Formats: sequence, structure tokens, C-alpha cells
Amino acid sequence: MSAQVDFYELLGVERTADGATLKSAYRKLAMQYHPDRNPGCKDSEAKFKAINQAYDCLKDDQKRAAYDRYGHAAFENGGPGGFNGGGAGFSDLGDIFETIFGGSGFGGGRGRQQQRRGADLRYDLEVSLEEAFTGKTQEISIEVSASCGECDGSGATPGTGTRACTTCGGHGQVRAQQGFFVVERTCPACHGAGKVIESPCRACRGEGRVDKPKTLSVNIPAGVDEGTRIRLTGEGEAGARGAPPGDLYIFVHLKRHRVFERDGTTLFCRAPVSFTTAALGGEIEVPGLDREAVKIRIPAGIQSGKQLRQRGAGMPALNSRGARGDMVVQIDVETPTRLSAKQKELLEQFRATETGDECPASSGFFSKLKEMWDDLG
Repeated sequence: MSAQVDFYELLGVERTADGATLKSAYRKLAMQYHPDRNPGCKDSEAKFKAINQAYDCLKDDQKRAAYDRYGHAAFENGGPGGFNGGGAGFSDLGDIFETIFGGSGFGGGRGRQQQRRGADLRYDLEVSLEEAFTGKTQEISIEVSASCGECDGSGATPGTGTRACTTCGGHGQVRAQQGFFVVERTCPACHGAGKVIESPCRACRGEGRVDKPKTLSVNIPAGVDEGTRIRLTGEGEAGARGAPPGDLYIFVHLKRHRVFERDGTTLFCRAPVSFTTAALGGEIEVPGLDREAVKIRIPAGIQSGKQLRQRGAGMPALNSRGARGDMVVQIDVETPTRLSAKQKELLEQFRATETGDECPASSGFFSKLKEMWDDLG
């Protein structure tokens, strides 16, 4: 491909294009003509080099000004632009390499690798609804990787140290030629640390950590719900060779309650009442989770399935100052199954005085049935 092709035409942009437009055009073309995407294609390799040269010139304000004024002559025989035809910089190629291959390419990963912190851990904790209501302090025991006491987490036998990795020369990265590119990768010998232990600690085999049981005190705040996550910073696994530890996450699970069901801060329960209380009205007491009786007023004539709400008698809101949800009580009217002779006599007397107005729903239902049969007849 001719080296005299106009740089703007080569990148497919206007001469007034800004830096972002130039970079976008360059990246698109670089991905299209990348040698690793077109193995063995000389035309693609030549086009790839040409667009690198074009972008290297136009992304630099001084070079671009010289090119706009003198064209390619600006960079011939040591012209004013100082263009060396070296192609795009490492950071730009690194962007392309990362886009295509998902790796660090040239732009990142140089030097020694950062120490990797220890792994985060998970612990599942079951609490009762009463404990979730009041909150509590719970002790838990876990087996976790902790810093080795023998070598103080260094991974080296006491009295010895580390030396520079001979494989990477202490850089933590090794270079390999891949066609047109020189690619840097994490050193397989030192795993990016840039140094190796001369004499590994026998207790931890050079890891700098050992498995140990640990007992922790966990504060369970009032109002926790199913799936609430509590984070204990630094209580996870220790990092290798002195790296920072991870975190411990406590996941709260609620045990099934004998009476109440929970939805957020609302408590639900079902309360059976006698048919006389349902008919005449009255009051019942429901024991709350705080061991205080919650008085529920039953209006006269209440029907089975009706729900009554008691404000402020539910669960506390998490991280609130005294705010509580509601208690919802569903009334189930119970028909008596064991009646004395006197009770039966009284009920018979009551039935003898019924007019149908006492139970409008049932009388209305049977009236509709009668009308239906009359229409059919």
C-alpha cells in the first residue's frame, strides 16, 4: 500500500475530526485489519501498519499541524514534524488488544502484580423471629485461613528472605513474541510477585497462611429479615504471603414461627373467635413478640376471613430508632362442635326467632336460587 495515501482518507474521517472521532475510527480499522485476525494476509498487515502511522501523526497536535501544512513532506528527511513512522503508541495498541482479546495487552499489567487479598467467606446463620425482633449478639465458629504465626505471614522460614525471580528478572511479567506483537504475561514462576522465597516456611509451605478455627462475636441488629447480609471486614481468608485478608459475610435466615408470618415489617397471624364473639363483638388478646399482649377489638357482626390491623405492633424496621410495622390479624369464626343441652336449647330458641335479616348474605343467596328455579320452571 502506498505510503502517500492521505492520512484522513486512510482513517475515513473529515479533516476537521476531533480526537475522539479519530480514535474511534482508528480502533475500528485496527480491529478489522489486525494481523492476528487476518493471519498470513500481507495486505491486511500493510494496511494495519499504515493506519497506525496515520493515527500516530493525527493524534498529536503538533504533528497534525505540520501534516495539515506540508503533507507527507513534513516528515521526510527529518522534516519539522519529526514523524518516525513508528505507528500507534503502546497505550493505543493496548486498548485494541484488550478489545479484541480481553487481555491487558501493552497498556496495562506492567511491573509487579498487586498483592491479591484473601478470599471473602460466607456464613449462613439461622435466627428465630423473636431474635430478629429484639436483636442479639451471636458467637459463631468458623475454619478460616489465617496468617501463619511461624513466619508471620511472609511464607519464608524465619531468618531467610526472598530473591528476585530469575524467570522475569524481578518484573513480575514475561514477554513473548506473537507474530507482529510482543505480549507481556504474568510470570508463571513468581505469579507476578517479582520475587521468590529462598526457603519456604514448613508450617505453611510458603503460602504465608494456615487453616485455623476462629470464634467471632456477631451483632445481629433488631429488624433483620431473611437474606439480610452482615459484613465483617477483614474476617475472611488471609491473603497469601502477607496480602490483606478478605471479608466475612453473614447471611441471616429466619426460622419458621409457630404463630406469625412475616412480610417486611408486617406480622400476620390467624385468630379463631367464637361465633358469639363474632356476632356480639368483643376483644381478644394476641401475644406480641415483645411478650406484651396486643388487644384486638372485634366489631359486632364480623365475618370469617376479615383482617384487622393493629398499628405499630409489628416488626421493628432495620436500623431505625423505634419505628415498627403493623400486626394484621385474620379472624376465623369458629362454629361450636360441643354444645351442652342448655346451649342447644338456647340456640333452638334463637333459631325460632330468625327472620332472615340477621344473615343477609345467606338469605340473599337462597333468594337468588329460588328466582333461578322459578325462571327455569
